[in-house]
Amino acid sequence: MLVLVKLANESGVGLVEILFWRQLPTVPILLAWFAFRNNLHRLNSKRLGKHFQRAILGLGGMFLNFGAVTLLPLAEATTFNFTSAIWAVILSAILLREKVGIWRWSAVMMGFAGVVVIAQPGNSHIPLFGAMVALGAAFMIALISIQIRDLTRTEDSLIIVFYFALFSLPFLAVGLPFSDGAETAHQWKLLAALAASGLLGQFLLTAALRFGAVSSVIVMDYSSLIWATLFGWLFFERLPPAITWVGAPLIVAAGLTIAWREHILSKQKAVAAIDG
Repeated sequence: MLVLVKLANESGVGLVEILFWRQLPTVPILLAWFAFRNNLHRLNSKRLGKHFQRAILGLGGMFLNFGAVTLLPLAEATTFNFTSAIWAVILSAILLREKVGIWRWSAVMMGFAGVVVIAQPGNSHIPLFGAMVALGAAFMIALISIQIRDLTRTEDSLIIVFYFALFSLPFLAVGLPFSDGAETAHQWKLLAALAASGLLGQFLLTAALRFGAVSSVIVMDYSSLIWATLFGWLFFERLPPAITWVGAPLIVAAGLTIAWREHILSKQKAVAAIDG
């Protein structure tokens, strides 16, 4: 999907249009899905206010995430995206008053060391503004994940996806008149493929979280760096410089350490709950 975002933007399609057409198919397709399963009544949520807040934050996160892809090479944008796990630890300590031990704080410092290595402030192959946008996107992902964790206590994952699209579309529609809007046949193909890949990705991620352990899903997510490197070479003829392969393992190792510690802590809590 991010390859298609970058291709569409380089062809002249603005971010607002990209986001609008990325979100639009979600509403009718999910409505049809719930109707087919006679489950339309499940859309009667009592937490519409929370869904609206999630949509506002999610829209900001998507702007930053897609913006980072347009500003940075694909592999670097993907690598910075991995810092969401690091931001999640910091936000958990600040917002949820969660006790964070030496393992996870050490992982946070290691991850940010990786960011400094790749960004090389003052002497970098990537624009500093692009790096800041990418880090902002990762921060928003972490913030939204905490909000989604709260929503999933009472709401199904597909319902959260549905209301995110439903509430974000009006804001994007307001911005459409200020976009060029004169897409070519090639650009329409890119937008259609982008929307399809984004929706398929949401379904696959939902299925992964349903049938697999969260820790396993998180680990598999790091394979996206391999795909980003491959697609960056195939579509944009660009490979990451050597310095990226010094910083990226630090960020990935930090994320894996955090995932491992959270897995251990969740098992300890489960055992304590049984013993208690």
